[in-house]
Amino acid sequence: MALLSAVAVSTAWAGDGVAQLRQFVAATPAAEGEFEQVVHSASGRRPQHAAGSFAFARPGLFRWVYEQPYRQLLVGDGERLWSWDVDLAQVTVRALGDALGSTPAAVLVGGSDIDSAFELAEGGQSEGLSWVVARPRQADSGFESMRLGLSGGQLRRMEMRDSFGQNTVIVFTRLQVVEAVDKSLFRFTPPPGVDVIGQ
Repeated sequence: MALLSAVAVSTAWAGDGVAQLRQFVAATPAAEGEFEQVVHSASGRRPQHAAGSFAFARPGLFRWVYEQPYRQLLVGDGERLWSWDVDLAQVTVRALGDALGSTPAAVLVGGSDIDSAFELAEGGQSEGLSWVVARPRQADSGFESMRLGLSGGQLRRMEMRDSFGQNTVIVFTRLQVVEAVDKSLFRFTPPPGVDVIGQ
């Protein structure tokens, strides 16, 4: 019986990526997990690989940690976006609203109305995923389009093409929906001795 139910659920989701995405946004107030990232440049140079962990709570709270190949921390505290490059001993800060807008990050930490930030269209089925094509409604979002791969109502993969022809692929190797995340993760104080650039 459980197997039949699982088949029924997977059949119901099949081919309807937009519905899965809307459900994911509506049903995921907070989550944490790990990711792997590959960036392909337009020039064809060697792809850049990275990996790390993340946590977020809607709206506007997130922590994105690059642990490989070098350490970088991005923290959204609801008002500001902090970016700490450990090797450069440099922190940049800007208003979070300006930084999010119709960017890919808005899928994870924006409000529940994803349609206000993106034009959504079905992207078909491949690699065992239902795909959504999302195009930003804001002209200055910094990227042209994004493909989102979902399975069972969960976001598994993001593929983004920016205005410079660079393609970024993020695979969520683990994404666990949680009731709440420790809010201290979303607070950031620049370490002593670092350069702080921005607001």
